[in-house]
Amino acid sequence: MTHLTRRALLRAAVAAPLAGLAGTSLIARADAPQFVFKYGNNLPLTHPLNVRAQEAANQIREASKGRMEIRIFPNNQLGGDTDMLAQVRSGGIEMFTPSALVVSTLAPVAAINAIGFAFKDYDQVWAAMDGKVGAYVRAAMQKAGLESFPKMWDNGFRETTTSTRPITTAADMHSLKIRVPVSPLSIDMFKGLGASPTSLQFSEVYSSLQTHIVDAQENPLPIVQVAKLYEVQKYCSLTNHIWDGFWFVLNQRAWQRLPKDLQSIASDAFDQAALRQRDDVRKLNEAAVADLQSKGLAINRPAPDTFRAALRQANFYTEWKGKFGDQAWSLLESYTGKLA
Repeated sequence: MTHLTRRALLRAAVAAPLAGLAGTSLIARADAPQFVFKYGNNLPLTHPLNVRAQEAANQIREASKGRMEIRIFPNNQLGGDTDMLAQVRSGGIEMFTPSALVVSTLAPVAAINAIGFAFKDYDQVWAAMDGKVGAYVRAAMQKAGLESFPKMWDNGFRETTTSTRPITTAADMHSLKIRVPVSPLSIDMFKGLGASPTSLQFSEVYSSLQTHIVDAQENPLPIVQVAKLYEVQKYCSLTNHIWDGFWFVLNQRAWQRLPKDLQSIASDAFDQAALRQRDDVRKLNEAAVADLQSKGLAINRPAPDTFRAALRQANFYTEWKGKFGDQAWSLLESYTGKLA
């Protein structure tokens, strides 16, 4: 009897600390979020994308009563675009905002919004990307293992700066030595316009313009401001030749593990934030025009007609229609009008 009592006491003595630990663990878990998503991007913390994403994160934490938390890692803290795209696919991070051109390495049709001189203004952009074109691209991304929120975020129209002459018609592009990103679509477009495009990393742009390795470049206006390209350029032509934006992509497995109510809370918060970010970027671009003029850049606004005509003559639209497919191209033209 004594032997049994001692064994019972021994079991109780061993179990007591374990029970205490279990109780402590349960208390800690009660205060912690059930779902933590890491979100990486390549922009500074002060960029409208990160400002509005933080607002969405705060809204999600409050609406979910602490069950879900979004942790933001800006400014390439988790690696470059290629690294973060690989991480979001593998589950190393749960969220990432690549440009459509980056996503196109996995889902080629994602680049369709960057077709040269396709969109004449933001009304056409958002009608297409919030409508059937965006839905088609999201379905292609889903097949590649990426979920995404319905609303795309803005990166702006790309404009052309030069040191030699303003760009008023497509003829002014002839033989122009222009830096472009490492993108087949961009290279093909400028070749179709008769220019001499050179792919360079962005870190090389200023020095290349300064030494006249190239005489021109193209980027959204806030990039021209931040990189001080106005110091080595004379003209800024608001060509609006390409529009690009950011897709908010998610690891498919992580998204599917979320309860439906949290999916709804997260999607609503980020889509509301996207609309605010779009307005922020529009205002930034409007302010950039006056600022760049004050810094000595001559601003002009060329019409798109001659550029579209030159690209048609070069079979640019026909070739890319073949690459994207008839269905995707038909959806695009339902918003932009006839291109090919």
